[in-house]
Amino acid sequence: MTQDRHTNSDADNAIILRKSDGNPEGKGRNGLLQDWYESTPRGVVAKPPRQVLAELFTSMLVLSASFKFRPAVGAPHFLYCIDDAWSLSLIAPEEWSQERRSGFVGRCVLQHDMTWTMTPAEGLADNLPVRNALGQFYDGFAELLDTDLTLEDILPFCVSTLGYYQRLYASALSRSVRGTVTLGNQALNSGREWSGVLPKRESLLLALTA
Repeated sequence: MTQDRHTNSDADNAIILRKSDGNPEGKGRNGLLQDWYESTPRGVVAKPPRQVLAELFTSMLVLSASFKFRPAVGAPHFLYCIDDAWSLSLIAPEEWSQERRSGFVGRCVLQHDMTWTMTPAEGLADNLPVRNALGQFYDGFAELLDTDLTLEDILPFCVSTLGYYQRLYASALSRSVRGTVTLGNQALNSGREWSGVLPKRESLLLALTA
């Protein structure tokens, strides 16, 4: 079934959608402009299609998680999935309880171009609850690409239910990917053309970004 930017579906819980208005969390104009500047993508280059999709998938997964801190470029961040809820933390799995460690998805790093890469957790393939959650997110991502729209038309911006930093970095991600596909002469490719290079397993997309 064709997915456009206005369709409500299960994919809505797995993706970050369109730009919203307003001043998130009461940020002042000067603070917002400074944050916008600091989240400007840098070092954007053309990339192979599979890498573009892998980084987009991983970045959207990270930005759909709950967190209330400013991510730092190059610093380790840790993604967890507990009871089907995604959360990003600065605390490594070995510092958590066993329950928390069992939901560890991978070590994430924000790159200078505002995309996220991930090193998947050891044993991820055998972690059924996390794999199921990843599978649902992958299905939503694949549905997002089931369209004749270009990737630019379906790029993530933000939704009002997300936190301030998720919205800020979702917008930065959109600017980054837009620049990458333009440099790679891929800007006119439809979502379905992009979906033709999707791997069959969601964990492979994560591994490609590591």
